[in-house]
Amino acid sequence: MATTLEAESTLTARYQTTVPETVRRALQLSKRDKIHYHIRANGEVVLTRAEPADGDDPVLAAFLGFLERDLANHPERLQAVDAGLVERLQGLVGDVEIDLNEALPDEDE
Repeated sequence: MATTLEAESTLTARYQTTVPETVRRALQLSKRDKIHYHIRANGEVVLTRAEPADGDDPVLAAFLGFLERDLANHPERLQAVDAGLVERLQGLVGDVEIDLNEALPDEDE
């Protein structure tokens, strides 16, 4: 027999609520994740973790999540970028022109 977990939360005056920890764990939710609501005819609502849209990159999202956690847990590791590094980077890419709206070649897709 499967274990059933229950939780409840309160709506604020602006109809907002905090997702209870048990629900976040069960759905493996992290900050900025999306929740999908399925409302059944009898009024029952089923929450699931929303699948990323076609344009979302799950690898990039995982990497950005890792960076977010690492920065939050170890702010002492942050360092300013010094002028020498900026100058070296400009020397490498300063003359490169990029059209962000241009489609990638087929071999780069």
